[in-house]
Amino acid sequence: MSLVGKTAVITGSNSGIGLGIATELARAGANVVLNSFTDRQEDHDLAEEIEREYEILARYIKADMSKPDECRALIVQAGACDILVNNAGIQHVAPVDTFPTGKWDAIIAINLSSAFHTTAAALPMMRDAGWGRVVNIASAHGLTASPYKSAYIAAKHGIVGLSKTVALETAEEPITCNAICPGYVLTPLVEAQIPDQMKTHGMDRETVVREVMLARQPSKQFATVEQIGGTTVFLCSDAAAQITGTTISVDGGWTAL
Repeated sequence: MSLVGKTAVITGSNSGIGLGIATELARAGANVVLNSFTDRQEDHDLAEEIEREYEILARYIKADMSKPDECRALIVQAGACDILVNNAGIQHVAPVDTFPTGKWDAIIAINLSSAFHTTAAALPMMRDAGWGRVVNIASAHGLTASPYKSAYIAAKHGIVGLSKTVALETAEEPITCNAICPGYVLTPLVEAQIPDQMKTHGMDRETVVREVMLARQPSKQFATVEQIGGTTVFLCSDAAAQITGTTISVDGGWTAL
């Protein structure tokens, strides 16, 4: 579909899933605002590359998603926000009784609270424009749980709940809000973990991917950033105008178990 004339703000989008989403939105014609907490030349170069390749407007805005004021300032600096994709996230693994308080606070701030702040700032813009889409990147862990990931799972369950609430508050307007729940996605970060896992388990690449990394993903295949991006584009389409307040799992059957 065409998203020409729409502006999309994607948090945490200078790599991985966020960059994949930004690329697919640009391919569909949307102008895109990339974001992360760094302010490197390569961040701005990335926006320029997307702008050239897809002949849309693209720029990079630094904003730390752990800081409420910067979350809201990102939307203001963008100048327009027809499509908001809350993607920024971090992870830490530890048992509840030894989970570092600072890590808990950071994960809740970046993975959950940032979406509240950006959405609160974006909704007035969407209402003024008469159209809007909020897409929150949750996780299979927004619908199920695993041990040692208490903060991440609490945040992702929270994102699902936030999506439902925003959807109900905008139900009579041309604005939708949904959550995408990916399983394991093949990003550069995940790819970099494979050699270490091969060494640790004494397995070849195919076996360690199937038996260790994708143990809970019945398809035994990673989702791709392009698939997450394509799902986002669909949720921004006219065909999805009555899809709101729900989750779409892209997890190879994980949450069917």
